Amino acid sequence: MGEAFPPPGEAIGLLKDHVGEPFTTRLLSDRRGSRAWKIQGPKSAVALKANNPDDATSRDKAAEMAQEDDYLVRLTEAGALNPGYRVDAGSWDGGRWLAVRWVDGAPMWRAFALARGPEGDRPSVRPWLLGVAGTWAACLARMHAAGWAHADVQPTNTLITNNGCAAVIDYALACGPDDGPRLPYRGALTHTTAPEIADAILTTTPDTHIQAEPPADVWGLGATLFWCWTGHRPVSYEDGTPREDKLKAIAKTTTLPLDDVRPWLFPQFEEVIRACLAASPEKRPSSADLAALLGAS
Repeated sequence: MGEAFPPPGEAIGLLKDHVGEPFTTRLLSDRRGSRAWKIQGPKSAVALKANNPDDATSRDKAAEMAQEDDYLVRLTEAGALNPGYRVDAGSWDGGRWLAVRWVDGAPMWRAFALARGPEGDRPSVRPWLLGVAGTWAACLARMHAAGWAHADVQPTNTLITNNGCAAVIDYALACGPDDGPRLPYRGALTHTTAPEIADAILTTTPDTHIQAEPPADVWGLGATLFWCWTGHRPVSYEDGTPREDKLKAIAKTTTLPLDDVRPWLFPQFEEVIRACLAASPEKRPSSADLAALLGAS
């Protein structure tokens, strides 16, 4: 395998029968206290992630990984996730690892590259954009119907498959019903944080758990569509702005005018984005309503 950071041997020992032999491993990322690999064999492929025990500056990724595994089990039991998504999980001498089914898809920002420019204004792109939004809303609707919020809706947690469908990944920060002991949720990626979550972060202590609700996911969906289509984050601030000041800007509920930053005119898609970014959670459509409106329910 010859990698600088090989995957945990404990995980490989359990996964090799699942993927088949011979298999290959490829390091995909090494950041924020965790590493991820693609394990490919003749039978199947999986995405494997494990905490980096040498990164003392990040959150407790081992605990977060154990939390995500628990959530995957619970979401599957609730019918919100395909039973084949979670593959296996366990401990290794450096902490925890988790393996899930490999999703063949492009990260959302890259997938939207054509649509982001004026050349995206073509008949084939319009239904593709609506299909992405609709299938994404349908994924969230299954979680919401079971009483869960994903709580980390953002471009890197959504993959776009070859047939133009959205696939949601990374459930580590999800908020479910009757949650027991858990790592306190304090928001996720700042740029797609809903105003009510931003306000709660600003007005509570750092160890207070904030229970994300489905309308916050809908905001995140709209914010991500806005960002990946226009190339602009929905709330204006400089990259170097402190997170607290970014959250204050988001909490004011003032977003950039879509008319000023859209790459081309698409009223139906713009209507979806504006509805998702309604300042009041009660005024946002549900994910189920969005999916039905876009023909993906």
